[in-house]
Amino acid sequence: MSRFASFREFYPFYLSEHSHRTSRRLHFIGSCGVIVLAATALVTGDLRWLLGALLCGYGFAWVGHFFFEKNRPATFKHPLYSFIGDWVMFKDILIGRIQF
Repeated sequence: MSRFASFREFYPFYLSEHSHRTSRRLHFIGSCGVIVLAATALVTGDLRWLLGALLCGYGFAWVGHFFFEKNRPATFKHPLYSFIGDWVMFKDILIGRIQF
């Protein structure tokens, strides 16, 4: 049973797990890579690019967690909310709500 009743409750926790600026930057770079690689898969019709997208997104994020945040990614306990959180944080960085 999750201790979060909604994503609205989860997102402040998610942000607290991403307090290190380098970690946020790595997440953002990884998400940019995911967009490029997913677009490449769509354009080429070669679904192997999606594996690259998966590795890129999680690879950059997990480096941020293990080496800078010194915590375990929330993905392990809250996979759906964490996935949504990645993209909401990406948007929040893009619009300047969160410092890059």
